[in-house]
Amino acid sequence: MNLYLRAPVVCAALYFTIFGVSAAIGQDPTLLAKVEGKKTDTTTAAVAPAKPLVESVLPNYYDPQDGMSVDELIKRALASNQEIIASRLEIDKARARLQQARLRPNPTLEFERESGRPVGSGGDSQFTVGFSLPIEIYGRRSARVSAAQISIEASEAEVRNRERVLVANVLTNYAEALGALRELDVTERLLDLDLQTTRIVQIRVNEGETPPLELNLLQAEVERLRSRRQLAEGRLQSAITQLKLLTGVPFDDALRLREQIDAAVLPTLPATKEAAVDIGLRTRPDVALAQLEEQVASAGLRLVRAQSRPDLTAYTRYSQGRSTYDAPTAPFSQRDRSLTFGVAIGLPLFNKNQGAKAEAEISIRQAQARREFAERAVRGEILAAYQRFEAASRAVSTLQIGAIPRSTQNVETFRKVYEIGEIKITELIAEQRRLLDATRDLTEALTLRYRSQADLSIALGAGAFLPEPK
Repeated sequence: MNLYLRAPVVCAALYFTIFGVSAAIGQDPTLLAKVEGKKTDTTTAAVAPAKPLVESVLPNYYDPQDGMSVDELIKRALASNQEIIASRLEIDKARARLQQARLRPNPTLEFERESGRPVGSGGDSQFTVGFSLPIEIYGRRSARVSAAQISIEASEAEVRNRERVLVANVLTNYAEALGALRELDVTERLLDLDLQTTRIVQIRVNEGETPPLELNLLQAEVERLRSRRQLAEGRLQSAITQLKLLTGVPFDDALRLREQIDAAVLPTLPATKEAAVDIGLRTRPDVALAQLEEQVASAGLRLVRAQSRPDLTAYTRYSQGRSTYDAPTAPFSQRDRSLTFGVAIGLPLFNKNQGAKAEAEISIRQAQARREFAERAVRGEILAAYQRFEAASRAVSTLQIGAIPRSTQNVETFRKVYEIGEIKITELIAEQRRLLDATRDLTEALTLRYRSQADLSIALGAGAFLPEPK
C-alpha cells in the first residue's frame, strides 16, 4: 500500500506568529492609529536581525526529501524485526507437522529362530520370518491431516496478527514523533521572536526608556521557552529511538522523518462505524485466529475419537523347521514349512481415551469463548477509535479556524502596541502564553487525530500496511 504524501504544510496560525500580519492591527482602529502615529525608532529598527537568532535542531530530525516515510518505516520493521522473523518460522514448523501427519505407519519385520533340543543333544530347530502392517481405519489419517492443515492456517493468522501489532507500535511512535516535531518547531519560532524582542527591550533599558523589570520578565519567558524546547526535543528523541528499535535501524544512525503531522496521510477509512465494524470482523487476523483455533479444537476431537476405536494390524509369518534326525541329504520337501496370515485387533476395553475426549471438548468451549471475546473486542476497538477520531477532527477544526487565528492576531497586536509603549511586557507575555497553549492544544489534537486514524486502520486489520499472505 502506498500512502499519498502531501507537501508539508505549516499551519496558517504559525505563519501569522512568525512573520507577523499587519492586517491584524487593523481590527482595532485605535491601536492602528497609535502604531501609525508613532515615529519609528531608527535605533530599534537598526538592530532588527537579518536572520533567526535560534539555531534550529529540526534538520536533525526532519528532511522532506530524504527522510523516511511511515510506509518505509513499516516495510523495514516487517522485514527486519526479529520477533516477526522467528514467528514466521512457526509456519514452517506447522508445514513439517503436516508432512509428518500424511505419513502412513511403518510396517514391522520379525525374525525368530527356535531350537527344540537341549544344548548338545539332538532335536528339532525352526526359524520364523514375520511381517506386520498397522491399518488405519475410522478416518484416523484424514483426521490427523485435517488437524495439521488447520494448524498451518492458524500459524499464518498468528504471524499476521503479530505483524498487525508491530505496525500499530510503529504508527503509535510515529505519531508521537510527529507531534513532538511540531511542538519543537512552534517553540523554536516563538523563542526566536522573544529573543528578537529581548534585543529591543535591552536597548530601551540601556536608554532608560524601559524599567529593567520588563527585561527580566521577558528573559524569564525566554528561559521558559528554552525548557519547553528541550522537553519537546527529548520527546522527539525518545519516539525516534523507539522507531529505531522497531525497524532495526542502528541506534547510532540518524533517522529523519519526511512528513509533518499537519499533512500526514493514512489510508481512507470506512464512511460509517457499522461498515468499519463489518470490515474488521472479516479482516482482523486475531479474529481469524480465534476462529481457526475453534476449528483446530474440533479437528482434535475428531482425531481423539478415531484413536479410541479398535486398532487393526495385518500380519503374515513364514516358518521352516528341520529335525536333526533327518538325513542331511534328505530332500528339501521333507522339511517342515508353514505360512500364516492373520489380523490382530486391539480392543479398547479399558483405555477409550476418555480423558483425551473430555480435554478436547473443553478446548472447543475455550476456543468458542475466545472467538466471541475477540469479536466483541474488535467492535469495541473500532467504535472507540472512531469516536476519538471524530472528536479530534472537530477539535482540530475549531482550533485552526477559531482559536489559533484569533490568538495569533492578538499577539501581533499586543507586540505592536508594546513597541509604541502603550502596554506592559507582562500583558504581551500573558497573551503569548495563551497563543502557545493554543498551539500546543492544536498539536495534541493533530496528534490524537493521527493516532486515532492509525488505531482505526489497525483495528480494521492493518490490511493496507501488511504484505499479501502467501
